[in-house]
Amino acid sequence: MPNPFPYSDDNKRYHTLYYHNKHTFGGRIYKAVLNGGFTCPNLDGTKGTGGCAFCDGGSGAFTKPLPIREQLTLELARIRRKVPDARIIAYFQVHTNTYAPVSRLRTLYEEALAFPEVIGLSIGTRPDCLPEDVLAYLAELNRRTYLTVELGVQTVHDRTAQRFGRGYAFAEFLDSYQKLQALGIRTCLHIINGLPHETAPDMLETARVLGQLRPQAVKIQLLHILQGTQYAELWRQGDIPVMPQEAYIATVVRQLEYFPPETVIERITGDGEKAKLLAPKWSMDKISTLGGIDKAQAELNSFQGAKFISA
Repeated sequence: MPNPFPYSDDNKRYHTLYYHNKHTFGGRIYKAVLNGGFTCPNLDGTKGTGGCAFCDGGSGAFTKPLPIREQLTLELARIRRKVPDARIIAYFQVHTNTYAPVSRLRTLYEEALAFPEVIGLSIGTRPDCLPEDVLAYLAELNRRTYLTVELGVQTVHDRTAQRFGRGYAFAEFLDSYQKLQALGIRTCLHIINGLPHETAPDMLETARVLGQLRPQAVKIQLLHILQGTQYAELWRQGDIPVMPQEAYIATVVRQLEYFPPETVIERITGDGEKAKLLAPKWSMDKISTLGGIDKAQAELNSFQGAKFISA
């Protein structure tokens, strides 16, 4: 049976980042993960301290914000040990990377863009940290380079977000998302499956609602219980169940059906840092999860966009 999904050169039934990069840039593109030394409204006391309940203080190789050029040099060497001719996108990932005056953002972003092998920027942030002057600068960047703004929405359900302390309502996310779209800025939305008190229908509703927004990209991942987070202690007390692998696979397969085919699925399962990951341990077997999604889609004749209906 031929693959029913148009954005695929192989057996994948969803729009992979590999496919997107191949057809956009003509080769392998990797993200160089950077630490710009930012904080977050959920850390500095503006909206909270300690971060969201699942936050372990930021991921990435650089726990201290070395000069951006130095970080890029180290990241490029790491990446090119695997793929010698790889080009890179400078990914400002740690904490909230628009949470600073535009003058500081300009200094950091321009240093990254001046690095010869950098072909674009990816900026992870929160929707409540996009004031008008920052949006104006992002619009300028968007005219000059390949730009993606990544927004952590996690869930469309405010009741869930209040439990883990997100610090903004879905309506605030929607306002910022619409502003980014009006400026023509490629936007990637992050969602998390397995958040406490969320049911399978809740997770599907998150996918359905976000799918109707026609985002350029989405990252889907599992809730990881990480050492040092607020959720770690609750998990030890037995107050937070973790999502079984079979349930995660089944949920993702159904979620993909709600996203339009052109939405790039930049991540379909997360990588919890092994030294910090408490649960679920099955998530370390990424190949098994990816294979399980492919297998379930084929068995069900399911594919991304199967249930997408444009509003």
